[in-house]
Amino acid sequence: MNEFVATVVRGLGNGSIYALLALGFVIVYKSMRVISFAQPAFMMAGALLVSYFVLSMNFFLAVVVALLLTALLGAGVERLALRPMIGKPVFVIAIITLGVDIVVRTVVNAFIGLDIRQMGDPWGLQQVDVLGVKVDQRHLATLVTTLIVVAALFAFYRWSRTGLAMRAASSDQEVALAQGVSVGRVFSLSWALAAALAGLAGVFLSTGIGLEQNLWLTALKALPVIILGGLDSLGGAVVAGLSIGVVEALVGSYGGDLHPIFGGDFFLVVPYLLMLLVLLVRPYGLFGTKEVERI
Repeated sequence: MNEFVATVVRGLGNGSIYALLALGFVIVYKSMRVISFAQPAFMMAGALLVSYFVLSMNFFLAVVVALLLTALLGAGVERLALRPMIGKPVFVIAIITLGVDIVVRTVVNAFIGLDIRQMGDPWGLQQVDVLGVKVDQRHLATLVTTLIVVAALFAFYRWSRTGLAMRAASSDQEVALAQGVSVGRVFSLSWALAAALAGLAGVFLSTGIGLEQNLWLTALKALPVIILGGLDSLGGAVVAGLSIGVVEALVGSYGGDLHPIFGGDFFLVVPYLLMLLVLLVRPYGLFGTKEVERI
C-alpha cells in the first residue's frame, strides 16, 4: 500500500507539470483558436533563467523574476511574430509558432550547454514522511504549487475585469470588440500567461534532476492532455494532466506483465494511447465543447 501511495503521489507530481503546460495550450487556443507549439521553448527558457538567477539570489525570488521575464518573452513573440498574421489561415499561424519554438530552443540550448545545470531548489531528491509513506518533496511542492496556481487562475477568469474580458474575447471576438474589449491586449496577455505557466512547469521539471537540453520532450505530453481534457477547457486540462500523470506512473510501476511484449519503457507511450482512444470516441475531449454543424 505504501508503494502504491508513493506511486500515485509521483504521478500527481508529474501530472501537475503536464497540467501547467496544457493550461498554456488551452489559454492560447481559447483566445486565438490556434495551437501554440512554442510551449516547449518557453518551458526551457523559464528553467534556464532560474538556473542563472539562482546563482545570485534566493531560489523563490529567482523563480518570480524568471517567470516575469518569460511572460514578457511570450507577449513579445505574440506582438512581433503573430500579431501581423491575424486573419491568415490557422495552419500558417501554427507553423509560425513551431518556428518560434525552434528558434528560442536553439538559443536556450546554446546557454544550457552540454552539462546539466542545477536549479538550486531547496528540495533536490529529498523525501518526506507523509502518514508513514516516503514521497519526494519536489513532487509535493509541484502538486501544491499547481493547485494554488490553478485556483488563482480560475479566480482571475471568474472575478477580475481582465479575466472577464478574456472570456468575452474567447467567446466572440467581434462582440467583444463592440463592447470595448481590446482583443489585441487579450492576445498578448494570453501568450504571457501561457509562457509563464510553461516556464513554471520547466522549473519543477528540472528540480532535483537538473536542466538539460532534452527535457523539452516532456512538453509533448501536454498534447495528449489537451486532447483528453478538451482544447477549450481549463478544468479539463487540469483533470486530464493529473489523470495521465497517475496512469503513467501506475503503468510504470505495475505494468511488469507488459514489459516482455512492449519493453520496459511502455509507460512512456501510455499518454499517446489514451489520446488515440479519446480521438476515436470523443474527438472534442472529455470536457471540451462539442461543435454542432448545421446543414
